[in-house]
Amino acid sequence: MSESKGRVLLAYSGGLDTSCILAWLIEEGYEVYAFMADVGQEEDFEAARKKALAVGAKKFFLEDLKREFVTELIYPAVQANCIYENVYLLGTSLARPVIARGMMAVADREGCDFVSHGCTGKGNDQVRFELAFYGLKPDIKVIAPWRIPEFYRRFAGRQALLAYAAEKQIPVTQTVSKPWSTDENLFHISYEAGILEDPDTTPPDDMWKLTTAPENAPTTPERISIEFQKGLPVKVTVPTENKEYTDPVDVFLTLNALARKHGIGRIDIVENRFIGVKSRGCYESPAATILRIAHMDIEGLTLDRNVRSLRDQFVTVELSRILYNGHWFTPEREFIVSSIPASQRTVNGLVRLKLYKGNVVVEGRSSEEGLYDEKQSSMDELGGFEPTDTTGFIQIESIRIKKWAQSNIRKGQAGIEPKDVYGTRV
Repeated sequence: MSESKGRVLLAYSGGLDTSCILAWLIEEGYEVYAFMADVGQEEDFEAARKKALAVGAKKFFLEDLKREFVTELIYPAVQANCIYENVYLLGTSLARPVIARGMMAVADREGCDFVSHGCTGKGNDQVRFELAFYGLKPDIKVIAPWRIPEFYRRFAGRQALLAYAAEKQIPVTQTVSKPWSTDENLFHISYEAGILEDPDTTPPDDMWKLTTAPENAPTTPERISIEFQKGLPVKVTVPTENKEYTDPVDVFLTLNALARKHGIGRIDIVENRFIGVKSRGCYESPAATILRIAHMDIEGLTLDRNVRSLRDQFVTVELSRILYNGHWFTPEREFIVSSIPASQRTVNGLVRLKLYKGNVVVEGRSSEEGLYDEKQSSMDELGGFEPTDTTGFIQIESIRIKKWAQSNIRKGQAGIEPKDVYGTRV
């Protein structure tokens, strides 16, 4: 028997790609250990363990990382209102740092020479995982099969992988009739590849795994409330169940169940991958959708205008970019995240919501923070506000505008005549 090339810890999902990669690494002469992270995906972990060992893995490791996922990744993203390209809530990106950290801990403990993953050579996850690996263990060696010519030439597409799986008697959930890939965790599930690569192809109804189609959701709205402390959801109250949930994982699981029931959280987008390629993806982010709407609403009541503006322009944009591009284990992420608690100090209060056929409707909010003054805002009483003070405010604000208008008049460019948005007279 030939000498092993070394011990590899493979990030194993139990799906088509990583099952084939496991078999291929063994063919190449490596001793392979399989690693799986429980980040809340609906998975038969025992079946995955048996499958990995049957394919040839020497050992199988399952790490429960749900709590770390919620408290260390999901919650900071909620506090910062993270979103990519104004639509994607970053579900896949958020899970990568905790998976990488759990994986590197096992690799170190088990004396692995290499780590490996099933990320494609055109995708974002190869960058996210490998930058995380190097940020945790700079001298680790990575085997990325989808960037090895011998591998990607042999397996030029999904059909070749399916044929190889059949040859090796590896059971897979992806079939010729449903050729798309999924990635699931507590936060969301993603769908890509196969028939979805045509951006004009409507996803089949049976693709969506988590959420009820909005048109099939209950016709009776469901009302809940979420209490926030320092920008974190600390309690969810569900009157129909006569229950309250306060544990971070339970809060997220409860919101997931409610959102799924009411068809909340589906999107179908084309996004710009970090490496420069456009990609079509479909996502279901049930609880995340509810939390984002509720959190942004309570901020409107409790967060100072300028603090919110700075956070939106800097923290939200930069942390979203850091997450999407896989720069979690970096000094800039430490700097950005350290600013979140200061921005959320006053984000305390309760938001009441209605869940109905794909919609999250805010029905009310309350807080003891005191930034909102009902009397001062009222149109029916002065409430300590002197309307004449606004005259001076407008005069000061108009100084530069008047100067700009005077300059235009001198140049014969007065703005009285109608013009289009480019300044062309119409």
